[in-house]
Amino acid sequence: MLRTGVFLDRDDTIIRDVPYLSDPEQIELLPEVPGAIRLLNENTIPVIIITNQSGIARGLLDEEILSAIHERLVGLLAAKVASIDAIYYCPHHPAGTVAAYAMACACRKPAPGLLLRAALDFDLDLPRCNLMGDKAIDIETIQRVGGKGILLSPSDGPRIATAHTRRTIGNAIHWIMEDLIP
Repeated sequence: MLRTGVFLDRDDTIIRDVPYLSDPEQIELLPEVPGAIRLLNENTIPVIIITNQSGIARGLLDEEILSAIHERLVGLLAAKVASIDAIYYCPHHPAGTVAAYAMACACRKPAPGLLLRAALDFDLDLPRCNLMGDKAIDIETIQRVGGKGILLSPSDGPRIATAHTRRTIGNAIHWIMEDLIP
């Protein structure tokens, strides 16, 4: 039986955005993130990060460094008794300078390739899934597969008419839980 899951963008959704993050020590979890993820974990809802990482295509970091960054992120969450089920990333960018990654692809958001791969790996029903992110591209990604987008917007800034908007990840997770568990 297919199930629901929650997808999270990485930068400015669960960690503070550092442009082209290339040092694991620069990771800073955003407030409420461990508790929000823990709530999903307690309800056996898969928590999956999807993230564009064009810094690889641009030659600003490599996949080994990205792996170290993600290992530290997982470790910081584990120290707060929260866990991520998987991290999917797109290393491509059409204007990249590293030939192996300089391309248009099906995995770079807003293309749904990362979601489709995760759905196969975790038996997810994508129209029942949610994706939280801080940009319109995140919302468009989940909408391409019929799921719900939640725009995290800490201020009264721009809204996306087809997305639910919440100020914090904590607010968003509580909304998801109310939607999934009546």
